[in-house]
Amino acid sequence: MNNQGFTLASLALVIAAGCSGSAMAETAPHEWIADQDYKLTILHTNDNHGNFWQNKYGERGMAARATLINNIRSQVKANGGSLLLLSGGDINTGVPESDLQDAEPDFIGMNMIGYDAMAIGNHEFDNSLDVLAKQEGWANFPFLAANIYKDGKRMFDAYKIFNKDGIKIAVIGLTTEDTADIGNPEFIKQVEFRDPKVEAKLVIAELKAKHNPDVIIAATHMGHYLNGNNGSNAPGDVQLARYLNEGSLDMIIGGHSQEPVCMEGVNEYAEFNPGQDCKPDLQNGTYIVQAHEWGKYVGRADYSFKNGSFTLQSYKLIPVNLKKKVENTEGKKVRVFIEDEIAQEQSVFNKLKPFQEKGQAALSVVIGQSNGLLQGERNVVRNNQTNLGHLIATAHMQRAKSDFAIMNSGGVRASIEAGDISYKSVLTVQPFANMITYVEMTGKEVIAYLNEVATKSKDSGAYAQFVGISMTVANKQVSNVVIGGKALEPTATYRFTIPSFNAAGGDGYPNISAHPAYVNTGYVDAEVLKDYIQTHSPIDVADFAPKNEITYR
Repeated sequence: MNNQGFTLASLALVIAAGCSGSAMAETAPHEWIADQDYKLTILHTNDNHGNFWQNKYGERGMAARATLINNIRSQVKANGGSLLLLSGGDINTGVPESDLQDAEPDFIGMNMIGYDAMAIGNHEFDNSLDVLAKQEGWANFPFLAANIYKDGKRMFDAYKIFNKDGIKIAVIGLTTEDTADIGNPEFIKQVEFRDPKVEAKLVIAELKAKHNPDVIIAATHMGHYLNGNNGSNAPGDVQLARYLNEGSLDMIIGGHSQEPVCMEGVNEYAEFNPGQDCKPDLQNGTYIVQAHEWGKYVGRADYSFKNGSFTLQSYKLIPVNLKKKVENTEGKKVRVFIEDEIAQEQSVFNKLKPFQEKGQAALSVVIGQSNGLLQGERNVVRNNQTNLGHLIATAHMQRAKSDFAIMNSGGVRASIEAGDISYKSVLTVQPFANMITYVEMTGKEVIAYLNEVATKSKDSGAYAQFVGISMTVANKQVSNVVIGGKALEPTATYRFTIPSFNAAGGDGYPNISAHPAYVNTGYVDAEVLKDYIQTHSPIDVADFAPKNEITYR
C-alpha cells in the first residue's frame, strides 16, 4: 500500500489487524491475484465554484470535461485498467448562473460525468443546511467528511470503499477546520468541525481493522501549504501527511488553496504553466495533488498495483481547453488553445444549456460602466488594499451612513473589467448574499476591535479592506488611527459597517452581533454594490485607488 513501491504494506496491515484482538477474524481477505499486474487511474478536480459552463473564451466547462474524462475511461479500459474519479469539494459559489440555481447544474454535470465521490468543501456551507441536503440528494455519488459533526454524530459518511478489479480502495473525506470561521455563521452554528488529522487517524485504524483496504486515499478540502507553513490558515494536506504514520495514506486528493501542486524539489514549488509536466508533492510517503480550480484541469494519476504494492507511474494536469495569448502575423494578440481543442460532449451540453440560458437572462442587464480595471484578483486583494475593495466598502459606508467601513477580502471573489458592468459582474464579485451590518462603538472599543481585525495575516480572506479610516499596524496592534480626517478619540462614538458574515464571527473576527449597538440593515451586499454603481456610473477607478491609508510595519 506504499506508493513508493515498497512491498511491506501487506505485512503492516496484517500486523495492525493482529494488534486489535478479534479484528483479524473480522478483516476481509484480499481479492487480487498474487503476482498479477494491475493498473489503476485516478482522476480528480477541485474547487469547481459554479463553473459548469465554459467561459467567454471557450475555456473549461463540464461538457468538455466530460469528453476528456470519457476518452480517458475508454483508453484505460482498453488497456485493462480501472478508474476512479474524485472531487476535492467546493462545488458552490462563484458563478452567478450557478449560484442563483443552488449549483443544480453543477451536480447534474458531475452525475453525467460519473464522479465516484467528493470531499465537502467549506463553500458547501455558504447556503443553508436545507440546500446542502438538497444537493446531496441530487448527487449520484457520496459526500464524504469524517470530521464534520452535528448533534454528536457525523453529518456525512466518513469514507467509501471501492472495489476495482479486486483492489479494495478506501476514500476518506476531510474538511478544513477553518470552515468554522469562514463558513456562514448563520448556517453552521450547530455544526462542529473537528481536527481532520485526528479524525483521519481514527478512521484509518477502523478501516484497517474492519475492511483491510489495499489502498487508502484522502479526498480533502484543507489546502496545500508549502512545507506545512499554513500561516493563519488551518493546517492543510502537508500537516495531515506528516501527522500520520508514514505511508498511512497512499494519496491526498486536495482542494481549498486553489493552486496546481507541482513541485520542483523538496518543499519547493515549480513554475508550472498549462501543458507542462507536474510532479506531485511527496510528504511522509504520501503523494499530494491538487488540480488548481474551476475545472481548468483534470488531474490524472496512473498507478500500478502488484502484490500489495501501489506505485505511481505518471502524473499530469490536463488542461480543459485552456488558451494562451500569442501574437499573430498582424502583430495582434489572439487567444489559441494550449493543447488540442476538446469537443463538448453533446448530451452534457444539451442538458446544461437551459440552466445557462436561464441564469444569463437574469444577469445580462448592464448597470453601469467603469473607466478601468477594478481589482479583485484573489492573490492581490488578499494581500493589498485595492480599488474594488474600497469601492465595495464605500458603498456599504454610504448605505449605512457610517464613519468608516471594513470589508473582508475573502468576500471579494473576482475583478471587474473596464467598460460595461453587468449585474452578473457584481454577483460574481459578491456571491454570498451577506447583509450589511453596522455597530456603534466608543473609540476605545474601536481600537480593541481593530487590534483583532486589522492585524489579520495577509494572504487570507480575513485580510481587511478599509475605507474612511487610516492607521499604522505593527506588532499586532494599531496606532495613529484617524477617522474622517480627525485623530480617534477614546470617548467619542463611531459607526462602522461590517459584513454580517464577519459580524457573526466569520474569518475569526470578534463576534459583535450581540453588541447593544449592533444593527443588521437587511440590505444584501450585492444589491448595495449594484445600486451604488448605478447611481455613480461611470465609475472613475482613480476615486477608489488606495492612498497608503494603512501602513504596515
